[in-house]
Amino acid sequence: MFSEMGILATAFAVCAIIGPFLIPFLHRIKFGQSIRGCGPESHMKKSGTPTMGGLMMIAAIIVAMAVWGNFTPHVIIGMVLLVGHGVIGFIDDYIKVVMKRNLGLTAKQKFLLQFILAGAYVYYAETYLKNTTVWVPGLNWDVDLGMGYYVLVFLLLVGTTNAVNLTDGLDGLVSFVTLPVTIVYSAIAYLAGYTDMCGFAMAMTGACLGFLLFNRYPAKVFMGDTGSLALGGGVAALALVTRTELLLVLLGGVYVAEAASVIIQVTYFRLTHGKRFFRMAPLHHHFELGGWRETKVVAVFTAVSCVLSMAAFALWVSWIIEKLTN
Repeated sequence: MFSEMGILATAFAVCAIIGPFLIPFLHRIKFGQSIRGCGPESHMKKSGTPTMGGLMMIAAIIVAMAVWGNFTPHVIIGMVLLVGHGVIGFIDDYIKVVMKRNLGLTAKQKFLLQFILAGAYVYYAETYLKNTTVWVPGLNWDVDLGMGYYVLVFLLLVGTTNAVNLTDGLDGLVSFVTLPVTIVYSAIAYLAGYTDMCGFAMAMTGACLGFLLFNRYPAKVFMGDTGSLALGGGVAALALVTRTELLLVLLGGVYVAEAASVIIQVTYFRLTHGKRFFRMAPLHHHFELGGWRETKVVAVFTAVSCVLSMAAFALWVSWIIEKLTN
């Protein structure tokens, strides 16, 4: 575990070193966050806070893996999905901030780019895995999906990256929520023999911790889509490589709830001709408008993420014990 701890410490240190230089630079070039008028009124004071801080997280992960990591096919596909989604996020942020188009990339453009990245994973899976079986947590069934597995790959990548992106709405929220997810994935990867991916998970953990030096309340910088899509790509890669695709629904339960709240809100709004199910979506805004302080929302969501992550890990351990005893 020495190299894994070295990866975590290096990723943290790189963020801590880059932050004081990157944040003033983003200020100078006016890469400030534009706050939409439809959001909570209390967020308007955040307008102008530098965004694209996810660049320091991606740099931290790359440096940590280059110094300590072993670039196996598993790690390479993990880096492709993380950096690739970070590039999509960067393009999206650039369009919003520099070209002043507040919605960024269109949904079709994002799906096309994500489809290309999903194709990279399919190539990896066909070359190195040659296994389309998925484990059903709780029931402990192994189900061979055949070609349907690649549909699941695309849905998982698109779903995870966009759900993580939706979770990034409060100071420090997505980093705090992601920490228990990556810590549990580092344990799963290590125990399952994917020590290379354990290092990858630890790099993500260190990057989140380092970024929180500048992103915890009150945030000095936001990660932007650059960081949130990259984190989503990394989490999805961990689920795919460790063959825990369906476990991610529980392990990343906060992400799921955030995405589901948006789907429910939009569907309910259309069916009822303008009524809202939540005060505001994503879910964290619903609690804010209910009177919770931003820091309380972050603390509660982080606690929920910790509980869900421990429950997911317990399910995985019970499955491994059952396999070993049968």
